[in-house]
Amino acid sequence: MNENLFSSFSAPTMLGLPVVILIVAFPALLFPSTDRLIGNRLLTAQRWLLHLVSKQMLATHNQKGRTWALLLMSLIFFIASTNLLGLLPHSFTPTTQLSTNLALAIPLWAGTVILGFRHKTKASLAHFLPQGTPLPLIPMLVVIETISLLIQPMALAVRLTANITAGHLLIHLIGAATLALMDISITTASITFIILILLTILEFAVALIQAYVFTLLVSLYLHDNT
Repeated sequence: MNENLFSSFSAPTMLGLPVVILIVAFPALLFPSTDRLIGNRLLTAQRWLLHLVSKQMLATHNQKGRTWALLLMSLIFFIASTNLLGLLPHSFTPTTQLSTNLALAIPLWAGTVILGFRHKTKASLAHFLPQGTPLPLIPMLVVIETISLLIQPMALAVRLTANITAGHLLIHLIGAATLALMDISITTASITFIILILLTILEFAVALIQAYVFTLLVSLYLHDNT
């Protein structure tokens, strides 16, 4: 039971070789560009959405922080498209893998921290010791602030992994229950099927929200260090 339940989260292979890299690169092909399409409604909607998200995320950033705009927009579109593709039958969601999310979170977090220590050294060091701290509490607060800083990329990765994995597990369990109840009670099976449809709609929303939350937190880390 456990093996079947979690088998959809194992990385797929072809001829004994992992195909995760191809899966990760595939969503980029879905976004139209001016090189492949002349201006149309799809391209216009994509530009409108890109402008809306970038305006909301970068409104509080200074000029130095806005240089990260391309990276942040690429990140949110990548995570959102990967999450949505994972909802298709017989597909694989790379963001259910903690290693994949850590590979995204750690370099982005490290880049913002290094940027802060490079351009705002005093302000970055001041975060480790709030002003007016009593002398006996200084060592403890420094340790606590250091741990809270180092745990940020882990929190980013675990949050995304847990939310996406939990939704997929619920869909799998309710779908299996619906199939099992079809031979017992059509009425109960119909109710669980309606719940499954509603949960799938919710998962579409969660896939977009988690992409936005992940990118927004990276943007907030960047704002604190620029």
